[in-house]
Amino acid sequence: MRPREETVALGVELLAHLEDEELPLPELLDRLETVTTSPAVTREVLEEAERRGVIEREDAVVRVHGSGVVRFDSQVVAREGDFSCRRCGAGITTGHFVKLDAGELGPFGSSCIRKVTGREE
Repeated sequence: MRPREETVALGVELLAHLEDEELPLPELLDRLETVTTSPAVTREVLEEAERRGVIEREDAVVRVHGSGVVRFDSQVVAREGDFSCRRCGAGITTGHFVKLDAGELGPFGSSCIRKVTGREE
């Protein structure tokens, strides 16, 4: 388990790398659940992201003002093994991990990695 500060930093960085310019709040929360399921930490991630200018919240819509996208060629690493997808819980043999400055996030299955990063609806 990561220290709270690292979890918040990872959540903010994930938001900064989303490809979506605008998301409904529930969809954004779905992505943050890959970092934490704690409502208090999720709230802290959102507040810190807003403070840093990464997101802007208006009612139930979040505008993302991130620094860029996840580069699949250099920031996503696939590893073979016996994993459970961090997003959907399915058993997978190839885990996809996102390498961010704040840490590594994963494993994800091939379709969930695209959903988490905003490459697929």
